[in-house]
Amino acid sequence: MSLLSLIAALLLEQVHPLSSRKYLLTWLRGYVDFFQRNFNAGEHSHGRVAWILALAVPLGLAIAINYLLLTAHPVFAWAFSVLVLYLTMGFRQFSHYYTDIHKALIDRQLDKARELLGNWLGKSCNELSREEVARVTIEQALLCSHRNVFGVVFWFVIFMMLGLGPLGAILYRLTLFLYNRWGTRSDTEFGDFGSFARQAYHIMEWLPLRLTASTLAIVGNFEDTIDCWRNHAPSWADPEAGILLASGAGALGVKLGQTIVLDQQPVFRPELGDGDEADTDFMQSAIGLVWRAMVFQLLALLFLTLAHLLG
Repeated sequence: MSLLSLIAALLLEQVHPLSSRKYLLTWLRGYVDFFQRNFNAGEHSHGRVAWILALAVPLGLAIAINYLLLTAHPVFAWAFSVLVLYLTMGFRQFSHYYTDIHKALIDRQLDKARELLGNWLGKSCNELSREEVARVTIEQALLCSHRNVFGVVFWFVIFMMLGLGPLGAILYRLTLFLYNRWGTRSDTEFGDFGSFARQAYHIMEWLPLRLTASTLAIVGNFEDTIDCWRNHAPSWADPEAGILLASGAGALGVKLGQTIVLDQQPVFRPELGDGDEADTDFMQSAIGLVWRAMVFQLLALLFLTLAHLLG
């Protein structure tokens, strides 16, 4: 059922991309901000209580719906899983930015590419060169492909095996959402409220991120991926992002990282990878790498499903 749900959700997104996800995100922002306003006294314990309560309502509702639908008929529960994946997972959540930037660079419209990348990152990219735009776009695509696809798939499958329906996909995306909303803030007024959201995110990401990096090694350049993972990833400020970006750089044979200027301020970043400088050709290669990784994971899930049925 997990494999069929994933395939159905991916096909549905390709045929009919969801255009109204922004309304769901707007509702989610208002929902989690309610807990922040009413529980944030700057303490770690307050953040923990708010995090648990914020997740309890949607997760409890999902469990109840899945149970009722499963009781009525397994097909209804399967359709619910497809719907949840359709809302939480997919390449189309970020691929339009990537495709438009790629096309702008091919058409030598650097200013347009900078503007599109700036909209994607939420930062000014007006001082980036053509190679830097390509490099940062590849980095962002690797991060988004894991957070929007591979991480969701991992936890969806794990919770489906536990008989909890699509709960894993919801839990992962909410954990990521709360991390971005609370865990990344370090201002004095916010206090230590976001530290629990940050810890929970690191725990949720530990295993699936390493599985994604391993998959990139298998479908890309294996030796270079492992070398970059071992030697380059520890130098990155964000340990999770460092593993993924270093692995992607090794798998593609491209250089990522390096110092760039965002919002008119230099951002010092270590170099990842020992390959060539990024360009539009590597952007096309990155698309192929991500899709190969997706196909590999689906095939692995297929073999596991067949082994379970035969056993």
